[in-house]
Amino acid sequence: MQAPLETGAAMQRLGASLRFLRAESTGGLALIAASLAALAWSNTPAAPAYRHLLHRAIGWSAFAPSLHFWINDALMAVFFLFVSLEIRREMTIGALSPPARMILPGLAALGGVIVPALIYLALTWRTHGAWRGWAIPTATDIAFSLAVLRALRARAPLALRVFLTAVAVIDDLIAIVIIAVFYASHVMPLMLALGGAIWLGLLTLNRVWRRVDVLAGGVWLWIALYLLGGVAMWVCLLRAGIQPTLAGVALAMVLPGGTDGPAARVEQALGRVVALVVLPLFGFANAGLSLGHLAGGHLRDPIIVAIALALFIGKPAGVLSATLAARALRLGRLPAGLSLRHLYGGAVLTGIGFTMSLFIGDLAFAEADAVKLGVLSGSIAAALTGMAVLRGLPNMAFRAMLK
Repeated sequence: MQAPLETGAAMQRLGASLRFLRAESTGGLALIAASLAALAWSNTPAAPAYRHLLHRAIGWSAFAPSLHFWINDALMAVFFLFVSLEIRREMTIGALSPPARMILPGLAALGGVIVPALIYLALTWRTHGAWRGWAIPTATDIAFSLAVLRALRARAPLALRVFLTAVAVIDDLIAIVIIAVFYASHVMPLMLALGGAIWLGLLTLNRVWRRVDVLAGGVWLWIALYLLGGVAMWVCLLRAGIQPTLAGVALAMVLPGGTDGPAARVEQALGRVVALVVLPLFGFANAGLSLGHLAGGHLRDPIIVAIALALFIGKPAGVLSATLAARALRLGRLPAGLSLRHLYGGAVLTGIGFTMSLFIGDLAFAEADAVKLGVLSGSIAAALTGMAVLRGLPNMAFRAMLK
């Protein structure tokens, strides 16, 4: 018989995972709607107005970047803060807790990064400068993929949604590391050091938080101090040549935890903001693509083909092969109630790389139309195929793989 404490911990993990699934699937639906609106607008006679809106300068004095900048480099810092807080929670009380639960989804996520990257590089090695986009097809869009699973309802059991969430969370963590390491340019050591000093100051504030009666000053007063520090880090990273959205990751690392601490309060407050504002705005700003300009030879662009195939074929191949290999080597067990057909369908859905893929594509290339078409093609193909598999395609071939 399971001990009461163990049962309580399991119920807490399940509750955390269910809240995560609901929030992400809602954000995915809003993201899809906004992206379709942008795609439709970009293919009407009013398309110039769409481009003018995104490139309109918003700011003051000499600092007046475009609306596209504010969405991709400022609002996405909020997204990175939220995602990083979710990763912390999933590792503490969610699908990745205790640490032993991370082994199987961790290996699956690693396979889902390595295989599509190799496919992309194999297909583009003769194309000058294309190597910069190797990371584009390595990330899974949690919100988009969970929205697809939500549409399937009973066809996608909770075990599959939790497993796919765990894989995508670790996938996001790997993507964050890739962005930090491979997409920095012209680094200014002084500004980077200043950003590091601010982070250390917030870490010290974290220690103070644990030793004083925080309720006397109000939790939100303390949160305001952390957020001001986060804004200061964002400015420093921007000036330093580091992707400024990583300030959100840095801030999430130092926010004090606890069931009612700043980390939990901020994550709860940002849930709807990210789902209903940040993600839709990102989709609207980045999914606009004039299909009329991509006729004929453009569809044979090696970058477009490589991204689409790496997402549609590489991601599921990497996730599925790594999962089956780990299972065969007894490095982890699939959750109860997860059949091989479910595993294959979920692996295909990891090929939906929308948000992170477009974000990395914007960092890798100045001209993003090829990236957009490749990401949209691969992601849509993965979504439709994953839905078809989970709706009841025969799984005899996949059962044979385990014999």
